[in-house]
Amino acid sequence: MKNKNLKTGSRRPSQPKTLSFKVKKQEELMVFLIEQLPHKNRNNIKTMLKKRQIVVDGKAVTQYNYLLKPGQKVELATAPAPEAKQMRGISIVYEDKDLIIVNKKAGLLSMATAKEKRETVYSILSSYVKDKNKNNKIFIVHRLDRETSGLMMFAKSEEMQGLLQESWEKTIFERSYLAVIEGQLPEPQGKISSYLFESSAFIVYSRQDPEKGQLAITHYKTVKSNENYSMLKVNLETGRKNQIRVHMQDLGHPIIGDKKYGSTANPIGRLGLHARVLAFNHPITGKKIRFETSIPGSFLKLF
Repeated sequence: MKNKNLKTGSRRPSQPKTLSFKVKKQEELMVFLIEQLPHKNRNNIKTMLKKRQIVVDGKAVTQYNYLLKPGQKVELATAPAPEAKQMRGISIVYEDKDLIIVNKKAGLLSMATAKEKRETVYSILSSYVKDKNKNNKIFIVHRLDRETSGLMMFAKSEEMQGLLQESWEKTIFERSYLAVIEGQLPEPQGKISSYLFESSAFIVYSRQDPEKGQLAITHYKTVKSNENYSMLKVNLETGRKNQIRVHMQDLGHPIIGDKKYGSTANPIGRLGLHARVLAFNHPITGKKIRFETSIPGSFLKLF
């Protein structure tokens, strides 16, 4: 009798209720949700997206500018998804059978090193996939510095990891960052190229000698500026370790909070670097996928 009651009883309180809406026209998810939820403001909705409470055709979506199509079903859970409560420091932006894209906070290491064994993006995601199936694994595709926030891509198989890393320059068609630097650049936009090499002390140096290191090319454009700081949109033509940080030092305007590469200002208590856009051709489906995060609030407060 006891087991029968468990099977036929009412829904457990821990399972969140959902509201469901049908999409009638093509529009961005934020616009759609504001129309459907007039009692919620943009910040409320962004919080719900971050907590994976918005589900489109059965998949949680965290991007406010996700483009909806007619006929899709949007569901709204009245409580955060269980995994959203567990994964401190990261939020899943996109997931399918091959890939996971996450937005990480500053201060979290991408993966463990010989000297650093604390919780990392890799360890958090590894636990997440193993909770679904103990045989599941996660594979890192690229890294972000500990103090850099923003978008990262992980593969769900070793084959997918290899495929992505081998075709990285062809697969990725947009990868842009926001960098807050000290002062103002003499020219609002430009390009810098040099050859980077890393010393035994793990400091990356920039030279104009091709015999000294790997070619690194960075494009930048000023988007906001005042007498103390400038916010740049930075696009990478190459993806070398510490590339943006070293190139900003080369320009004489280091990234705020970057003591390692010459900064003396730290107004936000972290490195002023955020991986904002990641766009790529899906290696299996061939579909173009683009993700863009919002500008960190701490960056905006400076302007």
